[in-house]
Amino acid sequence: MNLPNKLTVLRMVMIPVFMALLLTGHWYLSAAVFVIASATDALDGKIARKYNLITNFGKIMDPLADKLLVTAALLCLCQLGTVAAWMVFVILAREFLISGLRAVAASQGIVIAASLWGKLKTVSQMTAIVLLLLQNWPFRLIQLPMDQILLWAAVILTVFSGVDYIYKSRDVFKG
Repeated sequence: MNLPNKLTVLRMVMIPVFMALLLTGHWYLSAAVFVIASATDALDGKIARKYNLITNFGKIMDPLADKLLVTAALLCLCQLGTVAAWMVFVILAREFLISGLRAVAASQGIVIAASLWGKLKTVSQMTAIVLLLLQNWPFRLIQLPMDQILLWAAVILTVFSGVDYIYKSRDVFKG
């Protein structure tokens, strides 16, 4: 197993650690684990591309690891009363829908690459989650609800990017 794939596996192993920390009240430690896990995503992709270490395992497991990390965070935050269930549903529904669309496209020999909107969605979700885990620090010092602002931005970008993927992939529905 190459280094990028090891980083992907590490990210998945970190998910239960993250969840255990958060659900036992260790918000800042869980934020640190979440940030480290998120950083492995950027790192594994850069290494894989730079050294031509792209594998089928990585193509499938890397995005799955990202979705599992975000899902775990959102479900825990929902359980703790920090994120509304409908927001979690919207984000997860989009993930399932686009994953299904990609699977159908792949069966037709079509690859649906990540779009700019999809990348912005991911960054906004992860940034919002970090601020939620940090309980809006440092913005709470100036009474600016930046965690909620970014959470709303993430939900809006999630919907927009989902619609964008569906529109750009409308030919998949014809086949």
